[in-house]
This record gives sequence, C-alpha cells and structure tokens, in this order.
Amino acid sequence: MTSMFVSKGGAMPAEGVGSDPRRRTTPARWRVLGHPDGMLIYQVRCIVEHHGWTEPTVEDRHKIVLGRSGAYRRRLNGRVGLSDATSVILTRPGDEMAVAHPFGCGDSYTCLEIDPAALADRPDAEHWMDRSGWAGTSDAPLDLAHRLLVAEFRRGLDGFEMAERLHRFLARLLNYSPLGTGDVGDDVDRAARRRPATLAAHRRLADRAREVLANSGFTLGLDEVAREVGSSPHHLSRVFQRMTGSSLTAYRNRLRVRELLDTLAESDGRPLGALAAEYGFADQAHLTRVVREQVGHPPARLRRLLTAPDAP
Repeated sequence: MTSMFVSKGGAMPAEGVGSDPRRRTTPARWRVLGHPDGMLIYQVRCIVEHHGWTEPTVEDRHKIVLGRSGAYRRRLNGRVGLSDATSVILTRPGDEMAVAHPFGCGDSYTCLEIDPAALADRPDAEHWMDRSGWAGTSDAPLDLAHRLLVAEFRRGLDGFEMAERLHRFLARLLNYSPLGTGDVGDDVDRAARRRPATLAAHRRLADRAREVLANSGFTLGLDEVAREVGSSPHHLSRVFQRMTGSSLTAYRNRLRVRELLDTLAESDGRPLGALAAEYGFADQAHLTRVVREQVGHPPARLRRLLTAPDAP
C-alpha cells in the first residue's frame, strides 16, 4: 500500500477485524477493494460494542462514505444528523467527526479515501478541496452505481481500470451533489435564519421518522410510524416531504430496496417470493415492480450483476 495511507497508527491491512489501525474508530470488519493512484476504497461493517458517542476524530484526508445498510448518528463539525443506507458523507482534512450507535445495529458502508494530489489534477478540484464537509443522501441510480462499482472491484480489476472507474464515479457524485453547484446548505441556512426553532424541530421530526423506518423491519404502517414519533400522519407526511424532498412511502421504498440489494449480492440465492415477504412487499410481483421503478432492473438481473464469488 502506498505511503500516503500510512499514518502514525500504521497502514491499513487488506482486511481485518477491530478498530482502524491508523486511528481509533468504532470496531468493524473491513476489506480493502483497491488502492490505485492515490485512492483507497474499502468496505466496512461496524461491530457495535457500546451505543454512546465515540471520541471525535479530526479527519486527515478527503473521504467519501456511502451507506449500504443499517443506521447510526453522526456529529460532523458540530452538527448532529442521522446516517442510513441512503446517506453520503464527504469530509475534508480538518473536519471533525464522531458517531453513535443507539439503535444497536452494525451499519455497513463503502469508504473512498482520496489523496489531495489525486484531486488536484481534476478540473473540478476546487469543488472537492475548498469546502467543509457535506452530508446528504443518494438517489437510487447513484446507489446502484456505487454497488456495481463494488461488485466490479470484488471480481477483480487492474490498477488502470480501478483508477478510471473511481474517477468516473467521483464525477458522477459531484454532479449529483450540491457541491457541483456551489449552493451547499444555502437553502437550509436561509430557512434557519428566518425560523430557526421551527426548522430545527422539523429536522428532528424527519430524522426521527428516518430512524423508525430504518429500524422497524418495514412492518409498521403510517399511523404506527406517526405514533412512534409523536405526530399525526398528515403533519409527519408534510414535514418529511419538506425536509427530505421525498414522501415517506418513497423513502421507505428506497431503504428496503437497498437492503434487498445487499441480500441479492449474497450467494445463497433465496427465492424472490421469500424475500418479498421478508421485506414487506405484497408479493413477488410487487417486489419486482418497486425494484424496477427504483433502479431500472428486475431483481433477477440485479442478482447476476451484484453477486461476486468472494463476497464477504
């Protein structure tokens, strides 16, 4: 591994269990997928040993964290938020991050670390290098691109192709996120100046609904979710749409399709009818329709695309 991924704590081994050896982090199982040309990509599944906040760490490199499953709380540069399977987090050197796992689940994610020299050569370098961290969510096409990238790396690529695919993915991520337009957080900040208490309350309500949706096994109805968060269904639906840009139903579908994609990437080949029941779909046809609407492919094709013979 190149020296830029070596710090006082040492290099990151190809795979392992425990805290990141380069610094103290939540214990996890990890696997390095590749490290071409100033970039490092690896998968992580957290092992929850306590539910409280970790000690904050100061980031020493540019990093992108793409959620795959589970949920946890993060505190990025002092702002607390929820991360789940839809989340994307970008951090820069100097950003401060802490996490907590109050839900008891071991979330999983893909992490991409990038050396500043690899970013400096890009024509869009200023968007990556001159801002503080950003946290948002990915849509279904971006999430599928992320998962297909991981599957391709698992199958095996040479260093040249690894680097090219990662640079293409960076461009897609930049075009998708507010980083490409220069308005990161502008709308929220303007709203906060007008009515900060209301905005904060609405943000908490939307995050609480996301927590319930991510940890309920997709078994709760709308009334039950509203009761869990202490709101009426109408008010919750209105606030959630305003704060996330998505309806509760659409967000629930995003979450369960992403969990399903994780399952389809496994090698056990469980029948789709059984998976439909497990993830709360009416039947296999309903599962197929929702998955196709979300990512543009039927589940059987996605299983072929995502399954890797050496998947952990």
